[in-house]
Amino acid sequence: MPRLPDIATELVEVSGRTLHVRHFGREHTGPPLVFLHEGLGSVDLWRDFPAELVDRTRLPGVAYSRYGNGWSASLAEARGPDYMHREAQVDLPRIVAAMGSGSPILIGHSDGASIAIIYAGSGHPVGGLVLIAPHVFVEPETVASIESMSESFATSDMSEKMASYHRDPVATFHGWADIWLSPGFRDWNIESDIRGIRCPTLMVQGDADEYGTERQLDAIDDGLSAPADRLLVSGAGHSPHLSHPGPVADAVVDFIDRLA
Repeated sequence: MPRLPDIATELVEVSGRTLHVRHFGREHTGPPLVFLHEGLGSVDLWRDFPAELVDRTRLPGVAYSRYGNGWSASLAEARGPDYMHREAQVDLPRIVAAMGSGSPILIGHSDGASIAIIYAGSGHPVGGLVLIAPHVFVEPETVASIESMSESFATSDMSEKMASYHRDPVATFHGWADIWLSPGFRDWNIESDIRGIRCPTLMVQGDADEYGTERQLDAIDDGLSAPADRLLVSGAGHSPHLSHPGPVADAVVDFIDRLA
């Protein structure tokens, strides 16, 4: 069973499944910051990033581990190509509704950024989007990197390391990697969802991202009805908010301040 390290952490039922949720800055008021993690992410793997943004913006925040990740319920079935749409259209609206806010600021990383795009593009009210290393279509670079990681997972201690952050690391890994590597996922594309976005957007990408290129940001720019802010982080890989927290946090705080 997961250890709940502080009073801001709780287990809640969403769509009949137990999810691990952590709140930040409950004493603050205003539109909440909702943190949506990457494919192998979790509440804990955001590190200090949510707490810093909440402290600097004086807005409440919430991060949760999706079904199959972190200390949320273990994945019991294979994911389908529509798994990010299900998250954006079923579970995330229930999380937002529970917070009592109709217009959150979504901060998504990788898969989480894609989920944020689908949510906002589906017509849900959103105050702003922060998209870190987003995916809107499948690139060869992404597939090659996941294939390499899959080979390492089978021959290394990666599972043991992941056990510090995930209830069932084997199910978590394969639940993410297997769908991305499946032939049926090659045509996955959410560029049509971009056209429905009606809020300001900040895009963040590392110029050494091994899982995607700046072509993703170009596609988002092409689909948006208004210009978006863009931060390209020199020397950063797929998690620029962790490898280069200073410039990324500064850019996000500046973006959020300008939403007011």
